[in-house]
Amino acid sequence: MSVVANGDSHETENTSDQSYVLDIYPLSSYYFGSKEPIPFKDQTLDDRIQRMKSNYAAHGLRTCVEAVILVELFKHPHLLLLQVRNSIFKLPGGRLRPGESDIDGLKRKLKRKLSLNEDGNEIDWEVGECLGMWWKPDFETLLFPYLPPNVKRPKECTKLFLVKLPVSQKFIVPNNMKLLAVPLCQIHDNHKTYGPVISGVPQLLSKFSFNIIDS
Repeated sequence: MSVVANGDSHETENTSDQSYVLDIYPLSSYYFGSKEPIPFKDQTLDDRIQRMKSNYAAHGLRTCVEAVILVELFKHPHLLLLQVRNSIFKLPGGRLRPGESDIDGLKRKLKRKLSLNEDGNEIDWEVGECLGMWWKPDFETLLFPYLPPNVKRPKECTKLFLVKLPVSQKFIVPNNMKLLAVPLCQIHDNHKTYGPVISGVPQLLSKFSFNIIDS
């Protein structure tokens, strides 16, 4: 049985288009396990800044790709987030290698952080459209949802991609991280807890009609 949980019975030109209907499956359809930890590259913010400066000197603009993955719980869409050190929330993903495509890089990162075997093919992640791009003008400022016109050499670009889940799947997460399902209503405009990128995800999803599928 399917229930359109958008809170509105009206149809518009966009929501009537099937490309803007997003199927979401129950959290209970998925299995969650753990594996060996992934070592953290940075212990402090200064460590991260120094590493970014070194990478920029060697390779130029740093590009990160992150996944927007939704599940259903209590008839409400929830976003999957990784929690690091019990305080930092991140979308699954990470930095591209030099010359690596957005899609290949995101699939590699998802295999590393959410699959049993980084080199295995047990999951073929369905990476969809790019929902938004964020820019870092320098090494220390926050990301902006646009490239300021006076910035000629940005230091980082972060791209958010919609990743659609099948009806069931296994998530195997490093045991020094937690995978959490957080309701969109809790994330919306909550910059203090989740930062500007994650707290802006509900707005990026506003063009979709959520089709919550009961198992």
